[in-house]
Amino acid sequence: MLELRYTWEPFLDYGQKLELKKNTVIYLQGESGKGFYYLSKGGVKILFLSDQGNERIINYVPVGMLLGEHGVHKENYLTTAVTTSPSVLYYFSDEDLSKVCADHPNAATIFTHSLIYKFRILAEIISLLDSGIEHQMAYYLLKLVHENGNISIDQTSFAQYIGTSRITVNKTFQKWKQQGLIEITGRKIQILDMKKMSEIGKVM
Repeated sequence: MLELRYTWEPFLDYGQKLELKKNTVIYLQGESGKGFYYLSKGGVKILFLSDQGNERIINYVPVGMLLGEHGVHKENYLTTAVTTSPSVLYYFSDEDLSKVCADHPNAATIFTHSLIYKFRILAEIISLLDSGIEHQMAYYLLKLVHENGNISIDQTSFAQYIGTSRITVNKTFQKWKQQGLIEITGRKIQILDMKKMSEIGKVM
């Protein structure tokens, strides 16, 4: 959701700046929440452990977005967050959130919209876990466009995103290229037929 990006930036002075190394665990699924975070620089992947014990990447957080909103008021985190590169984040405790909202009433609306968006996306992703690979690939391509405005990801990372092999991803991409659905240049993937891709990736 592009309109949510950077909307929390005016409130960074209320948070605690963190400089984290690559592969640092920010929070763990199931642990008691200790607040939420804002990604200012770097990269973070979000992982989800299913009831069957399968862990997979379900999201890459765009710079300028919040993460871990479900950990406010000591609620358990619903996912795990890990840095994918050296990153700068801002940590906000429950008390920090209260101060921000008291001084800036519009902050409550921004936070609520971000939280609702994350719950909706998580519900959609869980519903997709048992669907076909093409369905999942189309959904995630569309999600990356909606959140970032473009798609820049290598096939190995995208395969981890989907929970499949790079060979399967490559075969599907080649098929879609032949059908005129996408165009690939290096790491960049451009959707040429948004209508068709939306039909393939539609959440039922």
